[in-house]
Amino acid sequence: MTVTRQKRGIIEMSICATLWSLGGIFIKIIPWNPLVIAGARSILASCVIAIYMKAAHMHFRINKEVLLGGIFLTGDLLLIVSANKFTTAANATMLQFTSPIFILLISIFFLHETFRRSDIIAVAACVFGIALFFFDQLSFGNIFGNIMATLSGLSLSVMYIVTGNANEDNRMSSILIGHLLTAAIGLPFAFVFDTPISGISMVSILILGILQIGIPYVLYGLAAKDCSPLMCSLIAALEPILNPVWVFFFNGEQPGLFALIGGVVVIATISIWCVWKERHPVPTAKEPGVQQEYNG
Repeated sequence: MTVTRQKRGIIEMSICATLWSLGGIFIKIIPWNPLVIAGARSILASCVIAIYMKAAHMHFRINKEVLLGGIFLTGDLLLIVSANKFTTAANATMLQFTSPIFILLISIFFLHETFRRSDIIAVAACVFGIALFFFDQLSFGNIFGNIMATLSGLSLSVMYIVTGNANEDNRMSSILIGHLLTAAIGLPFAFVFDTPISGISMVSILILGILQIGIPYVLYGLAAKDCSPLMCSLIAALEPILNPVWVFFFNGEQPGLFALIGGVVVIATISIWCVWKERHPVPTAKEPGVQQEYNG
């Protein structure tokens, strides 16, 4: 992989995470059940992804790899929405960001891959920064909600690994199936819970479906060609950091000192790590006496 391609992947994933961060402000505007919101935005995202696949002349595939990636994406999308209902938003976000830790553990113990010390340090620093960012808001919370948020992080990590190692057709097919399944599960709840329709709700759900997860998942699909699952997962840490920025601009709610320090730690860690990866690339071929490392 050339340095230019990796730079492009980092930029694509950074834009993806930035757009993902819009979710908090618009989800709060819509007075619907969280599962209905998840289903409605995913059906719109499915349309965006299907249009992209058609324009890019990709083929829709259904196989074991595609279904596995799609199921775990669905798990993440539904679990994190539900976790926000049963525990605090800070707990849900923090516990979902266990995904880089799960990627390390799964890759080491199940895929028998090795990581550089810099990768492990970057994961630890980002997790610390995220914890510091939410220090003022973290609480014991509802144990059921906390478990759901942790399972969301596990689901997200498996999705990153499966889709990150897939070819383009399989990767985008997984993402499409994940959103279609989420829509199929979430939308029927509109007939169970009160779902008032208004102009603001419709505009907000359009923004969520198209701008907040539709286009970003296309960008993730592109970034995953040139960035490892671990790199995508760590860059995605920009999402919880940027979320309060939009809240500040829309509602004037200022972040605390710990949040500012945590945000600086995360952004600095990701920036330094990405530069390090660029200047110290992993060898593409196994050389005598050199252990092949995971390009994380």
